[in-house]
Amino acid sequence: MSELKKRIDFVYIFDVQDGNPNGDPDAGNLPRIDAETGKGLVTDVCLKRKVRNYVQMVAEVEKDIYPKGYEIYIREKAVLGKSHEKAFNALGYKLGEKATEEIRESEIINILKETSLCEGLTLNENEEGNCYLTVEADADKKNVTDWLKEAELNKQVKDFINSVLKKAKPRKPTEEEKEGGRAWMCQNYYDVRAFGAVMSLKSAPNCGQVRGPIQLTFARSEDPIVTSEHSITRVAVATEQEAKNQGGDNHTMGRKATVPYGLYVCHGFVSANLAKQTGFSQEDLDMFWIALKNMFDHDRSAARGLMSARALIVFEHDSPLGIAPANKLFELVGIKPNKKVPRTFSDYTITIDKTKLPTGVIIDEKASLLDGIEVLTKKEDDKTA
Repeated sequence: MSELKKRIDFVYIFDVQDGNPNGDPDAGNLPRIDAETGKGLVTDVCLKRKVRNYVQMVAEVEKDIYPKGYEIYIREKAVLGKSHEKAFNALGYKLGEKATEEIRESEIINILKETSLCEGLTLNENEEGNCYLTVEADADKKNVTDWLKEAELNKQVKDFINSVLKKAKPRKPTEEEKEGGRAWMCQNYYDVRAFGAVMSLKSAPNCGQVRGPIQLTFARSEDPIVTSEHSITRVAVATEQEAKNQGGDNHTMGRKATVPYGLYVCHGFVSANLAKQTGFSQEDLDMFWIALKNMFDHDRSAARGLMSARALIVFEHDSPLGIAPANKLFELVGIKPNKKVPRTFSDYTITIDKTKLPTGVIIDEKASLLDGIEVLTKKEDDKTA
């Protein structure tokens, strides 16, 4: 793995047609919008999710090329604490002793099955149908005790949980073990060494915190967007009662919100200094560029419409600390609409003014996606001379 030795800033441009690029759960999943300007927004978290999904897919499909180091920490349905346990087990660090006890009273089983258990407690059932309560070795006993005081459980259930809790033997990791866990997580999980992670969980071995070398801004649409809402129908119902109420018509009405068209611009930064701390390599960065260019093609859904990566402009500094402020480089990218109401990517003119690039900064054309972009290499006076 080759070390990353140069600071990088980049501009990422993508568009959406007849889709919802990033719904807001606090607004009925409508497309996110800046209330003051009317411009659309896509969060950095949304874009990182797509990068993670793409890297995970590539690592699974091409296992021979990516045998290890490309697992994803923040993935769908993941239990984060298990990754921490995996790290400590791989390093030979002791986690303490968890306590597991069979529940023989059916009343206790029924109550616990209907109760949302505190973090660190799990209810398991084996193939024979026997039910067990487990208190993890690193469960926060004070947190469990406080939960028991507040929980609406009878004395029999509370006494049983307390008896199992006393048998668990937690052990806090040393600073050396915490640092070892942190390094192991960086080495094995792509998104940890790329984006960073908070891994100081109470319910799992503490692997510290990582500040990732890649940071993204929210993507913002170049022009204001107008959300279109559409009525949709489904020729099916969920229950027999609904079918009976409709007399066999079996139609369900729904709503769908889309952006007719939006061109979104995101700015990103890659720190060589932080890359050194997490072990983020040039090969990892190459994977990131590939993900930005291809991730929408593997993230299709009816809700997202047609989303496409349109441009990636990578500014590479000739030094780990950088040559020029990022905002000055971003200002070299010009985006102008050709029509009053743009509806396609060709309705915009995108230019890069290379004549104003500071000495020591280049555009990495190998990493960039520059299709349909006009690169200005001569001053206006030179063109007319």
